[in-house]
Amino acid sequence: MADCVFCGIVAGRIPGYVVLDHPDAVGFLDARPVFKGHVLVVPREHIETLLDLPTERLGGFFAQVQRVARAIPEALGATGTFVASNNKVSQSVPHLHFHIVPRTKGDGLRGFMWPRRTYADEAEAESYRSRIAAALDRVAEESR
Repeated sequence: MADCVFCGIVAGRIPGYVVLDHPDAVGFLDARPVFKGHVLVVPREHIETLLDLPTERLGGFFAQVQRVARAIPEALGATGTFVASNNKVSQSVPHLHFHIVPRTKGDGLRGFMWPRRTYADEAEAESYRSRIAAALDRVAEESR
């Protein structure tokens, strides 16, 4: 879809800090992360909600969501992750996306109050992108 920001990132027309480039999904840093290293995983094609994702695509797509959720703690020293998606309500971009947010005990995130942050500059965002991408490569190697 021409006016979808996520389709633009997937196609390379809009800059994004891509950590995952896979046939089933693309993952990139959220521009306004809950915590730094917050990644969005989207299907390559424009699919609006989880309910619109064809059943035969679930396994491949969720394998990539799981892979990112496994890589983030390794890459960033987080204890775990928070994985979430909205369907229409509170879905700021109408393109299916899963948030994978790094978490540590005592990080201050409570309920659904998601204070947003920004990266100090492009170098900081690139540092997070490269650490997560490297961990994704290691996770892929381990699963072979």
